[in-house]
Amino acid sequence: MEVKKMRVGIIGTGWIAEKAAITLNGLSDCEAYAVGSRSQEKADGFAKKWGVRKAYGSYEDLIADADVDLVYVGTPHSHHYDVTRKALLARKPCLVEKAFMANSAQAEEIVRLARQQGVFLAEAIWTRYQPAVKIIRDLIAEGRIGVPRLVTATLGYSMGEKPRIMRPELCGGALLDLGVYALNFVRMFFPSDIVSMEGQCVKSATGMDLTNAVSLVLADGVLANVQSSAACVGDNIGVIAGTDGNLIIDNINNPQRITVNTHDREFVEEIRVPRQITGYEYQFLVCRDAIAKGLLEPQEMPHAEILYVMRLMDDLRKKWGVRYPMDSVDGKS
Repeated sequence: MEVKKMRVGIIGTGWIAEKAAITLNGLSDCEAYAVGSRSQEKADGFAKKWGVRKAYGSYEDLIADADVDLVYVGTPHSHHYDVTRKALLARKPCLVEKAFMANSAQAEEIVRLARQQGVFLAEAIWTRYQPAVKIIRDLIAEGRIGVPRLVTATLGYSMGEKPRIMRPELCGGALLDLGVYALNFVRMFFPSDIVSMEGQCVKSATGMDLTNAVSLVLADGVLANVQSSAACVGDNIGVIAGTDGNLIIDNINNPQRITVNTHDREFVEEIRVPRQITGYEYQFLVCRDAIAKGLLEPQEMPHAEILYVMRLMDDLRKKWGVRYPMDSVDGKS
């Protein structure tokens, strides 16, 4: 099948939607074709600012546009389920921002619906699609650091009193917003089953996790310690330590440099990733190619992996007593 220019309909007008528009405007094979908001005024303003052809004052109107090839869901986590469900029922391929859904129950239902409808569905966890993933996997496979034994990763931003962090009804807390990157950092390179998981968190007055730390023991013998925070400025560094050296990744949220060190922690080389628009481009290009091939999911982030990570986050929230209104009564997801 000939790959055509993919027309993307952006749901939402916040900063993450703006980043998507900037990215799409820098691509020749994709287009920021339409934007949907719950306010026509906001949609018009967004369209004018970013050169988007169509502006809709409701999500439903954007989904109904026959020329939209991919619906990009850029709303808060709490709104992903309803919007994505409507798009899938209209047989529209979807790329849904991280965290994919509020909980694993929602995620399982949405994945099941996509498969019933025979429609492409992906999670926009942008780090999964970036060139750094292959670079790091190759370095590990080549034995550059020996046998991996320990992974550490931190992601922290000082976010103040943002509603999407503080409010349960918006699926607040650091875990779904930032911790999801740290968990995916481990899973991208070490997909072995997790045999043990422990965690701690410090909560806000609203009951949301502001800072958390998670320790994972994997079936392949790797130990991972990761932390995330919406209350402080983290170093955002990831380290993969092996028997003969280590890899230091400068930013687990958007890797730019990978440093290789020897057994004595002596510098060997620094590898820089290819120049990028924003880093979002890779997920859109993967979606375009997958849809053209008739695939239902991208190999970079398959549905099974989406569900695995969602279940991990459900388990952590249950341990911490962090609850959202859309969670079931007994705490299971």
